[in-house]
Amino acid sequence: MIVGELMKELEYPFDGDYILKKKKSIKKELLAREGIKYLEKKIAILGGSTTSDIKLILELFLLNQGIKPTFYESEYNQYWQDITFDNEELMEFKPDIIFIHTTNRNIVNYPSLTDSYEEVEHKLEMEYQKFVDIWNHAIQTHKCVIIQNNFDYPYFRLLGNKDATSIYGRTNFITKLNLKFAEYAESHENFYINDINYVSSLYGLDKWSNQFYWFMYKYAMDIAAIPSFSYNLSNIIKAIYGKNKKAFVLDLDNTLWGGIIGDDGVENIVLGQETAEGEAYQELHEYLKMHKDLGVILNISSKNEEENALLGLNSKDSILKPEDFIVIKANWEPKNKSVNEIAKELDLGEDSFVFVDDNPAERNIINQYNKTVVTPIINTPDNTIKTLDRNAYFEVLKITKEDLQKNEMYKQNSLRNKFMSSFEDYGAYLTSLNMKADIEGFIPIYMARIAQLTNKSNQFNLTTKRYSQSDIEKIAEDENYITLYGSLEDNFGDNGVVSLIIGKKEEDKLHIDLWLMSCRVLKRDMEKAMLDILVEKAKENNIKEIIGYYYPTAKNKMVKDFYQDQGFTKLTEDEEGNTTWSLDLNKEYNNQNKYIEIRRK
Repeated sequence: MIVGELMKELEYPFDGDYILKKKKSIKKELLAREGIKYLEKKIAILGGSTTSDIKLILELFLLNQGIKPTFYESEYNQYWQDITFDNEELMEFKPDIIFIHTTNRNIVNYPSLTDSYEEVEHKLEMEYQKFVDIWNHAIQTHKCVIIQNNFDYPYFRLLGNKDATSIYGRTNFITKLNLKFAEYAESHENFYINDINYVSSLYGLDKWSNQFYWFMYKYAMDIAAIPSFSYNLSNIIKAIYGKNKKAFVLDLDNTLWGGIIGDDGVENIVLGQETAEGEAYQELHEYLKMHKDLGVILNISSKNEEENALLGLNSKDSILKPEDFIVIKANWEPKNKSVNEIAKELDLGEDSFVFVDDNPAERNIINQYNKTVVTPIINTPDNTIKTLDRNAYFEVLKITKEDLQKNEMYKQNSLRNKFMSSFEDYGAYLTSLNMKADIEGFIPIYMARIAQLTNKSNQFNLTTKRYSQSDIEKIAEDENYITLYGSLEDNFGDNGVVSLIIGKKEEDKLHIDLWLMSCRVLKRDMEKAMLDILVEKAKENNIKEIIGYYYPTAKNKMVKDFYQDQGFTKLTEDEEGNTTWSLDLNKEYNNQNKYIEIRRK
């Protein structure tokens, strides 16, 4: 395996029994991967039931995503005590994530048939408030990410179908409790719901609620369900630390429609409401269109004449139109070459892409030559959505303005590139853009976007450190740090927040922990504008020297000489290419930005 390549046995559809049986050898194989730099995170698992196997299987899915966890595991059913009474071991552990694993087995205030309506409501509020107290205390004390299960439905319905609607029904009670959990999650940052209500339904409640394992081992679910459960949980964690994909590369013939348009003609492709197969393809269009609205970038790689490809996309039954795609490669080149070209045009790493093609031979070519591109197995149009959805390539934590505008931003970049070609002098081109930037310290409104950038930016990222939103909020409140975000707009549109700097003050020195920039704004001098303001803020804090660090990765070679280009002096370099740089503020510093207007607030 190479860096970024995922183990197929841990992708959907996976064999849960195989994972449980081979967990030791799978872990050994994952840790034997060469060249991978794991993101190390501390995860506290606080369980209302047995969690030992959950921990072991969760570790496999996280290792597969490049996250190496260290665990704290509570004693059986001590989740409430560990948080409420500030367990010393947990406090010393200093978790990055606290995962509270509770299920319907941990609900104690179920309604009784003798209760009044008011008493049932009181029990509901008591049960909810118990968890609110835990969450609030955990947030205040540990200042880290909290992940909480919602509740699976009970394995019996005392009232039959009425259980879902009666105030006395446990099904009804759990539904209301889950809605309260959802409301809390929507109103609190760094708090996420692990939706076991959905996972248990997918798995099947009869199998999920295995009474033998509860009474024998206090497992709140069937042991064979643990891989499905752990996988769902891992998707939240990998999204927190920026392991999501960013874009689709889609085939056309027998992927977005049935038939071969070059042979059959546009009038004979299978797409639309006339047939079951055509309806399945059209629903896939709708599913992909929703992803585009969410900010996922849609692209095409098809062995076709471009004219035929556009005919299909412009047909009356095609919900996806040419303008929904950022890059369309319809030609007779090998698809590995097209994927590589799409990645370069978008300034994205190949590990950002999901390649969707019905042809196993084409998927095999991508697996050989574009090893970090994921290639889900697509067989028939009616299972494509399920396969893409279960793999959770684009797990959503929070929807930001930048997400909703992402496709428009990439289209604006395309217009900028075309506009640039009309200029012989690059400086005149930059001047003509009329760029304006806001560069300020981190503020609450941008915390989600800032955390998102720290976990997504790989190429223009000097140290590639990863932070959750709670990490960013703690840094922003800490007087020992100088933080800067930069947003940029021009004649073509608003790029949003595109650059970040985090510097830690130590006496009269400022150490740059993180400096990154979105590839969307490369070669527009935004880095120079950021440095000018950083120097200004450093001097305000009586800083005499700025120390910068470059840690090489497979993706950030483009910034190898960044500090040298900005006038820093190299201090050290080790055998691995890690370098340290210095900017002496005792010497005169001349602002470098010439083309961007800095708006002062």
